[in-house]
Amino acid sequence: QVQLVESGGGLVQAGGSLRLSCAASGSISSINAMGWYRQAPGKRRELVATITKPGRINYADSVKGRFTISRDNTKNTVYLKMDSLKPEDTAVYYCNAALLFQTYWGQGTQVTVSS
Repeated sequence: QVQLVESGGGLVQAGGSLRLSCAASGSISSINAMGWYRQAPGKRRELVATITKPGRINYADSVKGRFTISRDNTKNTVYLKMDSLKPEDTAVYYCNAALLFQTYWGQGTQVTVSS
């Protein structure tokens, strides 16, 4: 079992920045990849960024150059630094942990970008 606790969402003006954090606990050593997904009202949940155990990083095209995913293995925490935020980035952001046969999700944190 893996537990994920997100923090760092909020309201920000367009062009601003936020940093999301996702602290993992439980079967940490079984995690193959962690990532961030988001879901806007009326839309499907979509991938934002992922980082694998060896450190391979993947971004959605819509956030490349603006968002940065990173991790601190000593704290079992993954971060998502979001710069140059746009109103279309408004969504609930979910942390994800992928194990071999299971996937875990955090409770989600709201990010709202005002124009």
